[in-house]
Parts: sequence; structure tokens; C-alpha cells
Amino acid sequence: MNIDFSGKVALIVGGTSGIGLDLAKQLSSSGAKTFVASRNDHGSLDSIGFIKCDVRDEKQVKGLVGEIISKETHIDILVNSMAINQCKPIEEISLDDWKDVVDTNITGIFLLCKEVIPHMKKRKYGKIVNISSIAGRHRSPVSGVHYVATKAAIIGFTRQLAFEAAPFGINVNVHCPSQTLTPMLKSSMNKEQIEALEAIIPLKRLATVEEQAYAVLFLCSDMSSYMSGAVLDVNGGQI
Repeated sequence: MNIDFSGKVALIVGGTSGIGLDLAKQLSSSGAKTFVASRNDHGSLDSIGFIKCDVRDEKQVKGLVGEIISKETHIDILVNSMAINQCKPIEEISLDDWKDVVDTNITGIFLLCKEVIPHMKKRKYGKIVNISSIAGRHRSPVSGVHYVATKAAIIGFTRQLAFEAAPFGINVNVHCPSQTLTPMLKSSMNKEQIEALEAIIPLKRLATVEEQAYAVLFLCSDMSSYMSGAVLDVNGGQI
């Protein structure tokens, strides 16, 4: 997708694999000064900056945002794409399991938005995209209740934040991808399960990470300047 992001500074959290990584590459190649953050170490990402951060830790989140602000003076784009998943029935989910998924998938978004929003307000400009899931709209055959609960929570969180941030020129939207050929999905489903899933999707296939990243790229751009509080479903026709 040919969109010019020259002069923009972007932070993609959870950007070292899947949709987040592809998005980071697209933003960088389109001119944005791009940073990715993850709790896991990562090697070279060419022109993309990497900062290690565990989003469950408020101190680390403050450090992440502060480091980018000290280098670039501002953050124009924040994409929260981090997520962990566990496929367990409720009786097998421990309280630690619950806290780990909730703290990563939704508390992390809260902490990041809380730190970035004040900087965006000062400049009267910002794009925030929170990645939810079709699971947050419906259900999931390969997830537990804790994962689905967080993905539904992201939608409500984003709509309220969009309302609060709109007067300051900040657009906040949700991207809801359906089943996508990411490392997370490939690790949670075997070939037969993937084929069975494809059979019930109207387009008869799973999405690619590139297709999902294109949708997020649109929400990061000024082409979506009148969208805020929107939920963009990219789901192959699953309504």
C-alpha cells in the first residue's frame, strides 16, 4: 500500500512477529521512523528500532515511551498488537493464567495509551490502533475465556478512549482480524483444524498477515482521519 508516512514516528508494541512485524516493515518502508517493542529479545530489524519492554510492568512502559520521546520528541502512531493466548477450558485456567493473559492483552494497552496520550494531546495529533480479534466479537474454537474476554474488553476500552481523545485530534480505532496465518495460529492449530476452519469461512481461506497489516496501515494514515471509535472487521465475510 503506497501511503507516505514521512516525518511520522510509530511505535508498534508486539511488533516482532505476525501482523505487528509486517505492519512495522510497511510503516518503515513508507517513511515512518518506526520502533517495535516486545518482552522477548529480538535480533536486527534493519531500519526498525527495537526496545525490549514487558507491557505488564508500568515502569518498563514508562521507560519505553520516555526513550522514544527523548530520541524523537514525539510519537504520532501507537499500535498495540501484543497478545498471548491459551486454549484451556475454564476449569483448567489458574488465577496466574488469567492474570498473565489479562495483564498482557488489556492492561498493557491501558498502560501504553496512558503514557502516550499526553504527548499526542500536546501536538493535537495522534493515531492509536488497538488490535482485538474476531474472538472479541463472537467466540473462538482455539482460545480460553480469558483470551476472549480481553479481546472484547479492547473494543469497549477503545470506544471510550476515542470519545475522550477526539477533541485533541487523536483518532483511536480497533482492528478486528479473523483467523490469520500468524505464528500464534500455526502453533495452536494443526493442518486438519486449519482446513476445517477454512471450509466455514465465506472466502474459503485464512487471511495473510499482509492483508491484515494493510487494514491497520489505513487506520494509521490520514486517510482515516474521520474515523474514531470504529471497529474495522477484516474477517473474510464472517458476520
